[in-house]
Amino acid sequence: MTSVHGVEHELVYGYDQPVRGSAMKLFVRPVESSCQTLEDFTLETSPAGKVSEFVDGFGNRGHFFTRHRPHDELRIVARSRVKLTRSASREKPPLSANAPELQLMLQPSRFVRPGSPALAEFLSTHGIERENDPLRSLRTLASRLFEIFQYVPGSTSADSPIEHILESGQGVCQDYTHVMASVARRWGIPTRYVSGYLAPDTDDTGPGESHAWVECWVPGRGCIGLDPANDCICDDRRVRVAVGRDYADVPPSRGVFYGCSSSTLATRVAITRDKHGCDSNAPFDLSDNSNQRSTKSCDSTTSSSAPAASSGSPLPWG
Repeated sequence: MTSVHGVEHELVYGYDQPVRGSAMKLFVRPVESSCQTLEDFTLETSPAGKVSEFVDGFGNRGHFFTRHRPHDELRIVARSRVKLTRSASREKPPLSANAPELQLMLQPSRFVRPGSPALAEFLSTHGIERENDPLRSLRTLASRLFEIFQYVPGSTSADSPIEHILESGQGVCQDYTHVMASVARRWGIPTRYVSGYLAPDTDDTGPGESHAWVECWVPGRGCIGLDPANDCICDDRRVRVAVGRDYADVPPSRGVFYGCSSSTLATRVAITRDKHGCDSNAPFDLSDNSNQRSTKSCDSTTSSSAPAASSGSPLPWG
């Protein structure tokens, strides 16, 4: 079962006065794995100039550049062609429960807070408990978060803690993902944050969006992708770009500029889905009610003041 997506991701920073220069770090290149093949990738900037590639501590390939000349707009366009292959029976990576790669994803991070008192109160109030079967627990958790939270664009920002959505009940996919990762790690289930793209559910070109979901390590099954903002198991509509502990590790863009100015960011994501050879059935032999749910996605959010991503070990989860 395969599908092919063409992705065009444009980010435009506008400045109300020309700035003297800028520096930018990007995570917009889709990852390569056993089930995702990057067939083509290009990155263009205006002002034009050299772009350097690097590999971070999680195995993601990012890009970095500086522009040391005045400009009143910085435009970035990333184009990708990605082939996704899904199988009902996936090879289990040879990791033990005590593997360092898994232990890292049990620890608290900037936005994933398993020990948050507000999280403990939230779980108690809504009667959310871990069951004996970890996979069933995760599926139930995703459904409960979908039912409890209201998807409201603009209700949170890139640096909103989980306490915001826990108290207000409103957020976007990034917030859903941080809460689910916090609960899963609290339950002792290694869980990582995934940034990527959500393709439209048709075979034509259409608007897509930056999106976020979790990947959980379940003994005997390996890595399972779950999207709590849509209450579904991840299928071939989701293009993985980068993985980390939380959003702070892998924002689509993060940078600074030099000068006295204010900035705005406009983003656009367009995705073409190949009409031939596509099969959007959910992976694994599990029920998937995504066709019965509204499809929600996230706007790409950038924080010029966020801290640099922390290092870690590459994660061979597939």
